[in-house]
Amino acid sequence: MIGLLQRVSRARVTVDNKTVGAIDAGLLVFLGVEKGDSEAEATRLLERLLAYRVFADADGKMNLSLRDTDGALLLVPQFTLAADTHKGLRPSFSPAASPEQGRRLFNFVLDAARDTHPRVAAGRFGADMQVELINDGPVTFWLQTVAAAR
Repeated sequence: MIGLLQRVSRARVTVDNKTVGAIDAGLLVFLGVEKGDSEAEATRLLERLLAYRVFADADGKMNLSLRDTDGALLLVPQFTLAADTHKGLRPSFSPAASPEQGRRLFNFVLDAARDTHPRVAAGRFGADMQVELINDGPVTFWLQTVAAAR
């Protein structure tokens, strides 16, 4: 499972000109699900997202996590993160999970995040979304958890 996380001052997702998810300071995370991913990878990725130290401490060092700062979390499904771009001029989506598996694991992460973190918002799976953000830094990281069977 892939998480592309961006530290943001604010971010929002709109669908059909209606805001479906918005946050102030925190993390915007695009989530991609790959074939072979399960709840184990989803749980591990969420643990890392909430504990990853990307916020400045009193000395200006990236030493604080989303939990430490009580920041907000905006989760956005993005199957294109699972693309194979190693050759050619068109991405292959063969590594991506099926839409059913992607939806199930995205919702699993979303529900688990809402159970463990006070401020969680989300985009809409399968929708044509517009995402606006102010990247704070900019700070962007790619996190990936890999199924043991791969």
